[in-house]
Amino acid sequence: MKQKIFKEKYSLYEISYAKDEIRHNSVDEIIADLKQMIQDHPVIAYIDIFDQYQHTKKLNGEINPHICAAKNIVFCFGMELPAPEVLAVRPRSIGVCEMSDSYVINFMEAPNAQANQTMIEMIKSLKT
Repeated sequence: MKQKIFKEKYSLYEISYAKDEIRHNSVDEIIADLKQMIQDHPVIAYIDIFDQYQHTKKLNGEINPHICAAKNIVFCFGMELPAPEVLAVRPRSIGVCEMSDSYVINFMEAPNAQANQTMIEMIKSLKT
């Protein structure tokens, strides 16, 4: 798992797994596994799945030819609501992108270190 800056301002965590490094055979299988982890977690609330690939395709948008599928699983940790500004950084999502030879899984850094650690552990648990 590496941390990087996207577009010079967004802090992301990202990992790329070769297709033979992971026990799943599709984005849908990875998303289903993450969904189960989210539903089993005592704090995280599952929200929905968003198919970014199909949305972009429907709009005749530009899609990298190496991208085969791309979805986000959306959820929220939300253990506290100390100020209205918290709403700007919620909910969270994990992106799962199938490339021709790998899966790229990433999320934007949360303002809560424990939330980041939980998401890292979930993603690392996908590896065979």
